[in-house]
Amino acid sequence: MATIVSNWFIVSVMEKEHRIGYVIYGIVEEDERLRFTKGDYVCTSRILNIEPKKGLITTVSGNLYQLSGRGRKEVISSENFELMRNGLSPDQIRMLTNSN
Repeated sequence: MATIVSNWFIVSVMEKEHRIGYVIYGIVEEDERLRFTKGDYVCTSRILNIEPKKGLITTVSGNLYQLSGRGRKEVISSENFELMRNGLSPDQIRMLTNSN
């Protein structure tokens, strides 16, 4: 049972030059487990496995995500990770941090 996400990012979370891990940030299109409603954002736990040809992501918490459409890669600092967990997109975080 997968959660389908669109407008997604594969986000590399960095602490200085050290990569802590990758997560997915995206907008929910459908959630078969009824944890989210359509239009909610989701920021996953750390990615465990990626099946690029199928567009499937498995996280360390055991959840499965289906990527819909084209996505992007982004890098954020561990300091800004909590902003993303609370709903700001990587684009919004970049605009916020560049304005300071």
